[in-house]
Amino acid sequence: MKHRLERVREVIKRELSEIIPREVTFTATLVTVQNVDITPDIKNCFVDVSAIGKDPDREAAVAKLNEVRVSLQHELSKRVVLKYTPQLHFRLDTSIERGNRVIEILQQLDPPLDTDDEK
Repeated sequence: MKHRLERVREVIKRELSEIIPREVTFTATLVTVQNVDITPDIKNCFVDVSAIGKDPDREAAVAKLNEVRVSLQHELSKRVVLKYTPQLHFRLDTSIERGNRVIEILQQLDPPLDTDDEK
């Protein structure tokens, strides 16, 4: 059963990655599907998306995806044959920004060594 869920997750992620850019236009420059989590009963699907742009544009992108959720589910049902097409729930993925912030903090804590001091 676990392997089936993994396969379903991958198929849904791949299909949504193709459907979303074709069906929805955003003010953010780029919206991508980062991760898909699906409940074991395959009735709910949580889609983490990242959006490049300013915070209001990123929030607007997720809001727009949630607005057009029904049409995206319908398109997904045409491409992926399942007993139930899961209900999509879109969330903003901020892991890239958090990772960049951690790198910035680490660089501030440990400044690069000056090669002149090593002599």
